[in-house]
Amino acid sequence: MTSKNTFAALIAAGLMASTGLVAAPALADHHMEKKASANIVETAMGTGMHNTLVAAVKAAGLVDTLSGPGPFTVFAPTDAAFGKLPAGTVDTLVKPENKGTLTTILTYHAVPGKVTSADLVKMINDNGGKATITTVQGGTLTAMLEGGKVVITDAKGGKTTVAKADVMTTNGVIHVTDGVFMPG
Repeated sequence: MTSKNTFAALIAAGLMASTGLVAAPALADHHMEKKASANIVETAMGTGMHNTLVAAVKAAGLVDTLSGPGPFTVFAPTDAAFGKLPAGTVDTLVKPENKGTLTTILTYHAVPGKVTSADLVKMINDNGGKATITTVQGGTLTAMLEGGKVVITDAKGGKTTVAKADVMTTNGVIHVTDGVFMPG
């Protein structure tokens, strides 16, 4: 099975196994109804701060999937976030022989369905201040509110802040993060 097919299968499995964590956008959120004109990949390409993410998505062969109908929620690390990784990490990950590892890391940043910041905050509040989110990769992320911001903790205990939420695309939503999630 190719990485693209694996990603698509994981998305399908995630959607079928959904436990209600992906809430429908509130009808009162009219500002969320603004029509997006670009998909997730096109949007990331146009920001000027997601060049490393776009290069990684291309190296993993996930462009077609993330340009597909979705919907997806992507926690998108900035170039500065990738820059916080140990020297040489990104260069090593984008090598063809590490495509599987790269795909695992990238799919750990994606959630099936469209989860807006309002949905995420509601999940956090409804679950006693902490929400567990299952990623397309199959791992989990924990979301909490700290100082009025959504902070995501990955499987290795790394904390990442959502720096910009609700970047709407034609096939989902992007939340810009200041760190890279690492699966367990």
